[in-house]
Amino acid sequence: MATTAFPQSAAILSSNAHPTLALVERAIGRRSFCVLGTASAAGRPHAAGVIYTTVDGDLWVSVDRPSRKGRNIAANRFVHVQIPVRRGPVGPPSSIQFAATAELFRPEDPTVQALLAANRLKTVTGHGELERPDAVLVRIRPDRVMHTYGLGLSL
Repeated sequence: MATTAFPQSAAILSSNAHPTLALVERAIGRRSFCVLGTASAAGRPHAAGVIYTTVDGDLWVSVDRPSRKGRNIAANRFVHVQIPVRRGPVGPPSSIQFAATAELFRPEDPTVQALLAANRLKTVTGHGELERPDAVLVRIRPDRVMHTYGLGLSL
């Protein structure tokens, strides 16, 4: 299980429960799928499901630079993340959502190379993603405030 290490000053906002930061961190670290919302320079929104991994409080995603996600992040670094948290076989999932800033990294960047050497990006690079000619990695830094739905409520 990955650890997220969000700042202890992170605020968790929920309309129906009061989950702890530890519960939110654990939920994020145990998942690998999220919906990444981006916007173009003209403000046109786009949302897409992506696979992520967590490293020291950041989420990392692999994308192709010419993809809509890559183009949007290059033009507008402000993104939004929604992580579904399925806890039971029926009913809607709980969720975690937050605004964040995103940054594109080429595979040869020293930051990426250090994480690759430490095998910390395997989830998002273990299937040949970096062999694509236009591959880039996205580091997503969550803002201090996170919102939840249903997390912390009993089933």
